[in-house]
Amino acid sequence: MSPDLIATVAATLIDGEALLDTAVASLAAGLFVALTGSLAIYGFATAAEMQRVGRDVAAIGAGALAVVASLAFMGALGLGLYLIISG
Repeated sequence: MSPDLIATVAATLIDGEALLDTAVASLAAGLFVALTGSLAIYGFATAAEMQRVGRDVAAIGAGALAVVASLAFMGALGLGLYLIISG
């Protein structure tokens, strides 16, 4: 097979734009899930530490961060599962 024929067949079979869209979306989703999961853990740990040392206002702020990050994390996971299941 000639190289031109192989390139033509590959270009016909592979939709480069769709492949790039998928790669960018998966990168963004991965970063979002990692960031929100990390913020949730950080918020819960910081809230516990601040409450232990008696800094109640800081504990409330860290707890609020933990709750919001947890909700965003669970929402992203739920959306991902929905998109996978619905096809």
